[in-house]
Amino acid sequence: MMRMVPITLAGGVTVLGVEVLLPKTTLLAVTTDKGYIMCGALDVALLNERLKDRGIIAGRAVGVRTLDELMEAPLESVTAGAEVLGITAGMKGADALLLMV
Repeated sequence: MMRMVPITLAGGVTVLGVEVLLPKTTLLAVTTDKGYIMCGALDVALLNERLKDRGIIAGRAVGVRTLDELMEAPLESVTAGAEVLGITAGMKGADALLLMV
């Protein structure tokens, strides 16, 4: 099953939360027009190395089980494209999203 929900950030900005229920795990992502944050399934190294030319703006939080947790969790790693926007590892997911809008 898949669920998509609007999430309102500080300042009234709305982003899109996506939850995909898979056997024994759940994929979580929150996206803007520029980039996204995602659960531990995101392979930041792959995005930075093999897909470098795309300049993907993304961050990864580990150990999260809900969209709310993803928003509050510190990012474990971010892409080079995210760093250009000032997004850093350790930044809360919701704060990173504000820099992606």
